[in-house]
Amino acid sequence: MSDPSLQVPARFHDPTYERPVRSRYVDPVEVIWLAAARRLGITLRRDATVFSMTDGLGTLWLSTREHLDADDCLAQMMFHELCHWVTNGREVVTERDWGFPLYDLEDVREHGCLRLQAWWAGQHGLRDMMGPTGQYRQYYDQLPEDALAALDDGPWDRAVRACADQAVERAQTDPWWAPIDAALAATAATRAVLKPFLDDYQSEDAEDVLPLLWAGEPQG
Repeated sequence: MSDPSLQVPARFHDPTYERPVRSRYVDPVEVIWLAAARRLGITLRRDATVFSMTDGLGTLWLSTREHLDADDCLAQMMFHELCHWVTNGREVVTERDWGFPLYDLEDVREHGCLRLQAWWAGQHGLRDMMGPTGQYRQYYDQLPEDALAALDDGPWDRAVRACADQAVERAQTDPWWAPIDAALAATAATRAVLKPFLDDYQSEDAEDVLPLLWAGEPQG
């Protein structure tokens, strides 16, 4: 029991005190990928009226979190967009939407980008976690363990594989390889740090029954 004769000095308990906010908490993996973007000269902004868009001036726009799926994250979406840049070529950074219309399923570069994405994420055991969102996941999930191997011998697949091979070769050059590969390595390291805690994780939302994206089995 506290001594009633003791009083807290006013300087320790001023009823008018307001705690100064001197910093901001950001998810660690978002820090990793926002830093990678900056190293590549890309600035990220959010806009509820778009899903994803590049303006050709160095800004990548993504939708706000409430308009994305529960398993979408900045890291995965940023990685996909950077793979578009690699696949389409260095010069498309100055073109809107990496130089082609969004949702153009007739452009082999879209599937070439997805093969690059699967190959690169797979180097770090992150293929499941760093996959694309939306309708493109259907193709991505059908890719073989070797993301550059044939699905069939049709003309579309041959064209896609040729595009992907070029993209993989291009990815391993400046300016992309160092910042993107470092971001993937750091994401994989974060996943490893979290692994011992996943069995005891419980959401603060009693209605949330989805497993954590972090809990997927690392894949090569």
